Amino acid sequence: MKAIKLSLALAALLAMGANADVTNVKFSGDAKLFYGTNDADSHDLFDKAGAMGQAAADLSMSADLAGGVKLEATVTGLSTLGLENNLVSAIWAGFDNSANGSNPLNTQWWLKEAYLVKTFGNTTLKIGRQTLDTPLAFTETWNIAENTFDAAVIVNQDLQDTTLVGAWLGRGNGASGFSVTQAAAGGEDPFRTYGSAIDPASASGAYAFGLVTKAVPGLTFQGWYYDVVQIAQAYWFQGDLNVEAVPGLTFGAQYANISPDDHYSWEDSKGWAIKLGYDFQNGLKASAAYSSVDEDGVVNISNTATGTNGSQSKLYTEAWWNFGYVGAAGTDAYNVSLEYTAQNIADFGLYYTDTSNDNSNVDMKEVALTAAKSYGPLDVTLAYIYTDADDQNNGDSYNTLQAYFTYNF
Repeated sequence: MKAIKLSLALAALLAMGANADVTNVKFSGDAKLFYGTNDADSHDLFDKAGAMGQAAADLSMSADLAGGVKLEATVTGLSTLGLENNLVSAIWAGFDNSANGSNPLNTQWWLKEAYLVKTFGNTTLKIGRQTLDTPLAFTETWNIAENTFDAAVIVNQDLQDTTLVGAWLGRGNGASGFSVTQAAAGGEDPFRTYGSAIDPASASGAYAFGLVTKAVPGLTFQGWYYDVVQIAQAYWFQGDLNVEAVPGLTFGAQYANISPDDHYSWEDSKGWAIKLGYDFQNGLKASAAYSSVDEDGVVNISNTATGTNGSQSKLYTEAWWNFGYVGAAGTDAYNVSLEYTAQNIADFGLYYTDTSNDNSNVDMKEVALTAAKSYGPLDVTLAYIYTDADDQNNGDSYNTLQAYFTYNF
């Protein structure tokens, strides 16, 4: 029934092009194929037991409606392509039946985005299902499928070099546990009241207010306030400075505080980070960052849309692949990154993250090496990841290889 409803919804969107009030109808999208394999536990690289793979497609439509309103809609589809039969044992996103002794659900579809946009002078209103990018509530893009939000967002730019943001976040399909999107079994709706990824019993939506300004030359400052209703209030402050006296040199600082509501017995979560970077102007960029999270907190300094277990953090020190460590209470972390663009060859990245946790004594080290190149509409990324974490693979290090293919149309 769900597939039929989605098909009818898509057909209705396509039919809108025949309406005289609908103009400038455009279609775009992408097709993805992701594969990963590791040699953790007792299996080797490329063994089915340690591999995951999946295909996905996004089909997007945009149109201009009457009164200067713009419509954007995207349908996301996931498929295993039958890879689970002989090549992989896990999927990247979606509902997986394999734990119950059956194969993963082969094909899934849902409405990823469907929103209206209207601009009044320097103010833009965006209502509907959409992506977001704010420090403590955002769409995570590392997985084959992205979490989105049923929200209303208003953006104002009346002040010179300054953007003001206000948002109501009603629902989302974010999920904790390093999965990004909430699994949908059968006809289940994967979108739940915002806050459910942290505490389903108290979830009641969220408000977010932000200011981003470049009023001071060379400095980008942002300040955010969040009220995850009946769960927590949070603050995020960040400043990123281009040092004019030394071209190419940058400095950044972050501070975050998440204060749980009074009905919890949880302490506040507090964290800060600093970052020093340099652009050598020859294709090479380097940076070093350090962060520290107070040991008394409970809620991670990370994405509240995807919970507190394995959710990604916007702290400068965040790992390339092993999320959930940097923002945890009692964690000191540092990150060293090198990125190099070799003209006509590829974009290369080398990232090292080291975390030390005083609460759980769970430490993690990660080295990630990436190479990315575009061949016309085809984007290809290859990655090697070395992981040494006390709570993974019985404390032994292991290797991971990944391949990402995205065809844009």
